[in-house]
Amino acid sequence: MKRTEPDLVVLSHLRWVWVWQRPQHLVLRMARLRAAEGARTWFVEEPHVEDVAEPELRTEQHGDVTRVWLVVPRVDDGSGNPDLPEYQSPVAANYGDLLAELLAAEGRPPQPDVWVYTPMALDIAQRLEHGRLVYDIMDDLSSFLDAPVGLALRQRRLMAEADVVFTGGRSLHRAAAAQRHHRVYCFPSGVQTAHYASARPLRHAKPALPRVAGYVGVIDERLDLELIGGLAAALPDWRIEMVGPVAKIDPGGLPQADNLVYLGMKAYDELPEVMAGFDVALMPFALNEATRSISPTKTLEYLAAGLPVVSTRVPDVVTDFSQVVHLTDDAQGFADACRHVMNADLQHRESGSRRILGRHEWDAIAARMVELLDEASGRSVGATRSRMPGTAQGESA
Repeated sequence: MKRTEPDLVVLSHLRWVWVWQRPQHLVLRMARLRAAEGARTWFVEEPHVEDVAEPELRTEQHGDVTRVWLVVPRVDDGSGNPDLPEYQSPVAANYGDLLAELLAAEGRPPQPDVWVYTPMALDIAQRLEHGRLVYDIMDDLSSFLDAPVGLALRQRRLMAEADVVFTGGRSLHRAAAAQRHHRVYCFPSGVQTAHYASARPLRHAKPALPRVAGYVGVIDERLDLELIGGLAAALPDWRIEMVGPVAKIDPGGLPQADNLVYLGMKAYDELPEVMAGFDVALMPFALNEATRSISPTKTLEYLAAGLPVVSTRVPDVVTDFSQVVHLTDDAQGFADACRHVMNADLQHRESGSRRILGRHEWDAIAARMVELLDEASGRSVGATRSRMPGTAQGESA
């Protein structure tokens, strides 16, 4: 088979087998394209800590994607948490070398395309002697709790070196465009509409009572825990369901109530059934530095599942979804909105949701990203259009 695409190496701060988010959706689609042309896709994760004597590279196949991670010894590297090393930890100093050796041992050609989600992996990208370089900014990682030292400096370097920069929302796009004058494209959250729409017929079998207001996603410092506890108190006859893993915060500090339940992480395939049990979908985000630039993927997923959505006034949600999402800022406002949406105009919400969902399919977003990368490197995009379905508009700086 004649190869027309190089291998793709994705350097991510997220795990492939964790919550299904932007990287998984995009990489899965691009991996299918490259596999059809004889190229491989490697999804490289931050190091894992285990009881090993020395660093060891491991791989695991997931369809067209090869998951790669470095297992490192449990050693205190000065980060304050020896169980959470990142790409720049001293114990992972040879990660780039081991990855390059793996690709060579597998007989892979040189100069793979490299797609980066965290600037902390820039040194590994350079060690691979990459071909085209993409920086996909899905979050402002520098604003997150315990952000790595040196992240901001590496981000500036990565912004300068990347062939193309994509951003996951309008606020992120404005910040990125201020640092770089060309080839910065805005691709907000996407959705696989058909997947979540399967929740709609399942909802007919849901018991009418109790009413359920639910959240699906990571439970971390971006959520307003006081609001969640207050909502449970303000809706004593409702059940408040929090679905997702707890990350970077103490589980012991989560609000507790008889009608507030934490159901843990659910697989992507389970989410339609989970959402079928909701009457209202929640986005109880705190309004802080960690949420200033987020564009929550779950907004579209909730809408595709046919759910009314209640959210705090996250800037990108206000800009893009104020016509179909109920916006409020405190626990009593959330409680009032949950009651209100049960009697709201369903036809109006569904009409607005359909218009929005049609512009945000992951298939179309991935196709347009590939086209823009080809354009940036001077390659013809005609073949790309014939191989990947759909198109999506990216906002360029």
